[in-house]
Amino acid sequence: MTPNQFQSMKPNRAKALMLAKHEISTLVYNAIQLEDINFTLPEVQTILDGITIGGRKLSDQNITANQGKAWQELFLLVKNDEFRVDTETAFRLHDLAGREEALEWGKFRTGGVLITGTEYTPPSANQLPDAFELMVKDMATLDDIYDRAIHVFLTMARNPFFWNVNKRMGRFMMNGILLNAGYPVINLPASRRLEFNQLMLEFYPSNNQQPMNRFLRSCLDPRVIEIMAE
Repeated sequence: MTPNQFQSMKPNRAKALMLAKHEISTLVYNAIQLEDINFTLPEVQTILDGITIGGRKLSDQNITANQGKAWQELFLLVKNDEFRVDTETAFRLHDLAGREEALEWGKFRTGGVLITGTEYTPPSANQLPDAFELMVKDMATLDDIYDRAIHVFLTMARNPFFWNVNKRMGRFMMNGILLNAGYPVINLPASRRLEFNQLMLEFYPSNNQQPMNRFLRSCLDPRVIEIMAE
């Protein structure tokens, strides 16, 4: 997304919500593909309709359904003007997104974790409340809404606050920030998974957000930008 494209968008919460709801199947499909759950888009749509699929792992279907539930909860929070970047909101969403997948859900992790593929060591469990508070304070210093949203996603990925479902939670919070301000969500395409993974592995030890910031902005659908500019 170029600066001119960004400036052309007119913030509109109702329109941004409508567009996000319209692509919920794709949002969930891309998210689970990034977790190596290889359902087709029609299969995802079927699961989101509450129908199980024979011959597929129930655990993978539960993860898929949970992503849909978390998106619906996020939409409701935004619609009711209840979305906040705080622990209460994060726990509320993780209670849905991480249910039966994480060791515990709806609360900060209580032990140490590692991030596969990097020697970077995340903060210990007792540092998490302060790390979350610092993330919120740093976010508030940023003027650009996409910088704010992306900062929260990257911080939640780098300082995993939960036993599991951290990048997905970061994307929920990132997109909640955008929707709440009336801007379209960032839907990371599964087709760009390799690029995403490579950039994230570079980001963890460096904490340099700029390459990932540019990448995530480039994931915005030009058609959605055009609609938001009308």
